Amino acid sequence: MAKKGKKDRIDVVYSTDPDFEYSFESDAEVDTPAASVQKLRIQLDRKKRKGKEVTLVTGFVGREEDCQELGKGIKKACGVGGSVKDGEILIQGDQREKVLQLLLEKGYQQTKISGGK
Repeated sequence: MAKKGKKDRIDVVYSTDPDFEYSFESDAEVDTPAASVQKLRIQLDRKKRKGKEVTLVTGFVGREEDCQELGKGIKKACGVGGSVKDGEILIQGDQREKVLQLLLEKGYQQTKISGGK
């Protein structure tokens, strides 16, 4: 378990109050905003994957459980494998159009395909 040091404190440099409790970054609970507010980007990626294509969905803000659930739904709808790591959803193969249509149906109206090809 990581040690909570002075650098992890949020918005407080010094306090003279003896009963003051510092809040740490890991203590903050992040709520997932509504789907219509999320700005997701879909792109095709081949870097560090030995030339194999993956569809990458980035820009998700919220709880990790909600991101996992969204990734699971996308993988199931596309019928392919993938994973969710660090707030990014990786889907095997070039599934950009399917993923875009699926996210638009789920209410993610600010979703766009980024990159070329």
